[in-house]
Amino acid sequence: MSQVSKISALLFVVFLLVFQQFAVGSKPLAIVQDSVVIASADTILLNDSLTISADTLISSDNTLKSKIKYHAKDSIVADLANETVHLYGQATVDYEDLHLEANYIKINMSAKELFAEGTPDSLGKLSGTPKYSQGAQEFRSNAIRYNFETKKGRISYVITQEGDGYIHGEVVKKDPSNNFFIKHGQYTTCNLDTPHYSISSNKLKVISNNKIVTGPAYLTIEQVPTPLVIPFGFFPNKKGRASGLIFPAFGESAERGFYFQHLGYYFGFNDHFNLALTTDLYTKGSYTIDASSIYKKRYRYSGNVRLSYAYSINSERELPDYNAQKDFHLYWTHSQDPKANPYRSFNANISAGSSKYYQNTISSVNNFLSNTFQSSVAYAKSFPDKPINLGISVNHTQNTITKDIRITAPDVSFNVSRISPFKRKQAIGAQKWYEKIGTSYSLRATNYIQTKDTLLFREESLKEFKNGIQHNIPLSTSFKVLKFFTLSPSATYSERWYFKTTQYEWNSENRKIDTIVENKFKAARDYQLSAGLSTRVYGMYLMKKGPVSALRHVLTPTASFNYRPDFSQSKFGYYKTIQADTTGRTLTYSLFQNSVYGGPSGGKFGSLSFGLDNNLEMKVRTRSDTGATEKKIKLLESFRLSTNYNLIADSMKWSPLSISGRTTLFNRIGINFGGTFNPYAFDENNIDYDRYLYDETGKLFRMTNANLSMSFSLAKQKKKTSTKYSRQELDYIYNHPEEYVDFDIPYNLSVSYTYSFSRQGNLSSQTNQSASINGDLSLTPQWKVGFNSWYDLVEGRFTNFGVNIFRDLHCWEMRLNWIPFGFQESYNFQINVKSPILQDLKLIKRKDFYDN
Repeated sequence: MSQVSKISALLFVVFLLVFQQFAVGSKPLAIVQDSVVIASADTILLNDSLTISADTLISSDNTLKSKIKYHAKDSIVADLANETVHLYGQATVDYEDLHLEANYIKINMSAKELFAEGTPDSLGKLSGTPKYSQGAQEFRSNAIRYNFETKKGRISYVITQEGDGYIHGEVVKKDPSNNFFIKHGQYTTCNLDTPHYSISSNKLKVISNNKIVTGPAYLTIEQVPTPLVIPFGFFPNKKGRASGLIFPAFGESAERGFYFQHLGYYFGFNDHFNLALTTDLYTKGSYTIDASSIYKKRYRYSGNVRLSYAYSINSERELPDYNAQKDFHLYWTHSQDPKANPYRSFNANISAGSSKYYQNTISSVNNFLSNTFQSSVAYAKSFPDKPINLGISVNHTQNTITKDIRITAPDVSFNVSRISPFKRKQAIGAQKWYEKIGTSYSLRATNYIQTKDTLLFREESLKEFKNGIQHNIPLSTSFKVLKFFTLSPSATYSERWYFKTTQYEWNSENRKIDTIVENKFKAARDYQLSAGLSTRVYGMYLMKKGPVSALRHVLTPTASFNYRPDFSQSKFGYYKTIQADTTGRTLTYSLFQNSVYGGPSGGKFGSLSFGLDNNLEMKVRTRSDTGATEKKIKLLESFRLSTNYNLIADSMKWSPLSISGRTTLFNRIGINFGGTFNPYAFDENNIDYDRYLYDETGKLFRMTNANLSMSFSLAKQKKKTSTKYSRQELDYIYNHPEEYVDFDIPYNLSVSYTYSFSRQGNLSSQTNQSASINGDLSLTPQWKVGFNSWYDLVEGRFTNFGVNIFRDLHCWEMRLNWIPFGFQESYNFQINVKSPILQDLKLIKRKDFYDN
């Protein structure tokens, strides 16, 4: 086409537009596209011969609020008489917040609507089917009809995502409020076009950003209907947090009867705080109540808290082994963000409760085997530009076997870091010896009670609190002597303050010792002197041939002296002597022997301590592309021998020789070992006495204690980042991998072995040996098998053994936890939907350990 012809055709189009505006009465239809070819009297065909504008605008200011913007890659056909525009090939339409993509789109301006559908390919399969989005709402369909003015639509076979779920529908109508009415619909959390499962219903209503409601519905699996029918369906669809019921798991326990587990209600108060109240109910009377909450404020703090109460009934009321137990447990973690305040922090980690809680409730293996609860709530403050810091904490320790419990409330510490009071502010010349003298100060105040957990809250127990304040002022320095030795003398002064002391008196009338508690302030002061001498000796052996180029041996000998006077002398007033019985025997005791920090020690003490630490390394020759290099390998990280000599004792001055060592082989196997060797002989009562073993048997030492531990781990594991979980939750997952499934780790194996030996005289030795193997293996990207076991090599039996099997089923998951024998013998099989919105769609088969 010549340039003149093109211009003529363009002028003819403009004429038709003006004519249509006045003669036909339609709204202005501005068509700006690449080229114009006249196909008929009232039809314009546009192709890609001439480029005028990339997009096309339909201005409809008299009828529609906004302009319609459209585009097509292949061609655009405008039917002026019928006021329609046909878009072919990767067509798009934008109107306000509506965006539509399809292979074919028809815009009808007189009806104020559009129609879009896919086109069949050479095999008859539809391609370029409509993709519709409006605001945050998106869906795919086979065909769609939409009215610009009423904002209503009719859609054929739609697939849209609503929250965590997907909706499939054969016929869908849309109202102006973006609500959908669906005929022959399916709701699922599977993201496939043909979902693995769905909840099917003839009628569904989707209320935008609120809920999804269905009529009578049934479950389909692999498009096969099942007899699982519900009268109606209700699925929350609101973005953000929402409150609602927590549906329970149900089943039967031989010991406790039929049950509902984790029945409750979730309160989604806001983005910073939530609360879940749940209960387990059993038909034979047992029940549990749990309250758990997670809270977080960005850049300030985060934490979670859980309070549990359990009432457990075992056996039948008429039987002799019947018992009912009440248990509780409190778990609270709180972490302050370092950005909140660099000089002040508050953190908490509380795990406290009755000693039988984990044994009487369903818990993990690690919790079940744990026999110690520990808690700490701590506040710390430092003062900028000053060597001062303050700490206040409340601590708790509880042994579930002995039922001993200790609560410290509060425990206060105030510290002044090391300062050099004699150091010149403006040093000129070499440093003087006295400038190296440094001192510090520490104060600790403690108030605690130690009792049995069953007696903790009784009135008489609350009177048993013990408290005190302790001050420590160390003074020390160090300097070189004889060029190669470092001498470190020090002196420490301690003072303890008590507001209550215990004294004893002989009662001649009742012929017994009376205990007198004196509520009066008393102070106890003591000091001790010490000095240490150390050096290092290096040995190197070079080898010219072979793969080993050198061996290096580092010896670190140390010697120290300690002295403390006898504070039991009467001039100090810290000890008293009283009559102990009717025979006239006397007893010497300390006024502070039952106090928090004790008192000054009785008896003069002076000792020399000796130690020798060894480190052995070798260098091996390796070849690489860059040439020969050397690699350092640690053969023995530490091998230490230590003992001490008592200068004051009148006999048996030498203490047993202690040996300890550690090393790592192949960067994988950690080895720790130790032992104690006694140089003295023993009598017929197996008690040591003042005679060397060498004089009796010709041997230098006899081994009284020994220990060995080995551990091996093999894993591909790394910390992961996530926008779904907080850093604190990720750290918990990372530190407790046995409670979670990570299919990205192809293998994880840890093996440990421990051995301990002890023997006194000719008595039978006590030996303990145990091994544990824990790990998991991803057989395929979907299958994972895990196991954990503890085996007592002395008894020849497993103390615990468990197998875990996981299967990723795309939108479902399956897991089996099985403990085949032992006190916790049990199994739990579960297959469930992954998505939390349908977390109650699951099948559970279980046998709990208390049914054994």
